[in-house]
Amino acid sequence: MMMAIERNEHGGTQALTDSGNGYSRLVGFVYVFNLIVGTGALTMPAAFREAGWLLSLIIVIVLAFMSYLTLTFMIEAMAISNAKIRFYDIVSATSGKRNSLDTSLNTDETQPLIPKPKYSYSEVKPSFEITERVEMGTMASMYFNKVGLLLFHLCIIIYLYGDLAIYAAAVPKTLRDVACTFELNYTSQNLTDSDPCWPSSPNVSRMDAYRIFVACFILLLGPFTFFNVQKTKYLQIMTSLARWIAFLMMIILASIWLAQGKGQSTPAVARIAGVPNLFGVCVYSFMCHHSLPSLVTPIKNKRHIMPVLAGDYAVILVFYLILNFTAIFALEDIEDLYTLNFKPRSSTSLTDIVPIQYFLALFPVFTISTSFPIIAITLRNNLIAMITSYFGAVHGYVSKIICPLLAIIPPLIVSMTTNQLQYLVGFTGSYAGAGIQYVIPAFLVYLARKDILAIGGGYLHQSPFSHKSWVIITVIWALICVAFVTTNYIISYS
Repeated sequence: MMMAIERNEHGGTQALTDSGNGYSRLVGFVYVFNLIVGTGALTMPAAFREAGWLLSLIIVIVLAFMSYLTLTFMIEAMAISNAKIRFYDIVSATSGKRNSLDTSLNTDETQPLIPKPKYSYSEVKPSFEITERVEMGTMASMYFNKVGLLLFHLCIIIYLYGDLAIYAAAVPKTLRDVACTFELNYTSQNLTDSDPCWPSSPNVSRMDAYRIFVACFILLLGPFTFFNVQKTKYLQIMTSLARWIAFLMMIILASIWLAQGKGQSTPAVARIAGVPNLFGVCVYSFMCHHSLPSLVTPIKNKRHIMPVLAGDYAVILVFYLILNFTAIFALEDIEDLYTLNFKPRSSTSLTDIVPIQYFLALFPVFTISTSFPIIAITLRNNLIAMITSYFGAVHGYVSKIICPLLAIIPPLIVSMTTNQLQYLVGFTGSYAGAGIQYVIPAFLVYLARKDILAIGGGYLHQSPFSHKSWVIITVIWALICVAFVTTNYIISYS
């Protein structure tokens, strides 16, 4: 049965529709593919071209590998967490005393979050099978101290703020570019934000029109942040189908364009200046770690889950490379949202079929608009969780009014200020995305392994990268990438 996915208040996900008795590895393969290959991939072609085809090829392959590496860390941490929960249940039942796992916040940072019981893991031998959905936030509560939990919440919240800013800019920019009809022999690349949007309204610039669409977008979808909404399995099916059709159309149209000899583009081999954005975009486009518990737990037979996920990443990598290479060799100028290269009245459109032009141009509007309320509510819940964790219970107006406003006002301000999607995606992925995809999984698996050390030897769902040097390499890699991106940003804007 189809299962819709939503991030929960811990930065993980929860099932919004019944998942029945679980599903096969093939269905899980499809779910992971659909989750990873989302709207973020639409910003890859522009970043790919900016960094050069050979350098981009190398970076994307390396980032795909590092993403899979930390994905195996997440699987192992989930397995250990399941074993830990069972261990405390068994000890509690054996001793006849309540000794269940308590993931509440420990106020004493010098003491372990969970007191050590008198039994060892090797004596009890709990199962490591992943049967309970243990979200990333729950694992953070199990292994991190107060400071670590605060940093975790901040990382998730910053990432969600970036998500909302990207969404609040992508939909209005798409609507602006489709709706504006001012041309005067200009191509879409000659037009600037200060040019008029409509011939009949010369005083309304393209930026003015964009901001009008931003205001309408927030006014229409922002109020959902004050309530609770759910996606249904039918909405999940429709958006997944639309995504597959749109991506395949773009690849096929660009391939036909190249086969007909119309592609005149000669992309650069390497440009170092384009690496920071490419890094952020790729981290963002390979992200599924926060949603992994809801995707993997329902799979019936997880015996070979690591090879299944490796296959997922291999297919996604090939899919991204085909999308990007056909784009950069077919087009000289690529919009920061690739679907805008297919919009009507565009000199760069790879098709003259008007219905296809409108479908591809408006594709992000449909998919993003359904996700925006969910992400906004998730951010609201993260804000409430962080405030209550450190300040105790709050008044109702804080959770019902203040936190929803805090969730939607900053993305509104950012999207009103800029519509540069490539920059927003690159910034979000480079910092908060790197934390979620690299740093948090590395520390989770490191602390989980220390906790389970008494069992000795291997166990079910252990990462093939089990040596502690891989954890160190991951953290060093994340620090080097963030330092490089920050240095490049400083040099570029100084």
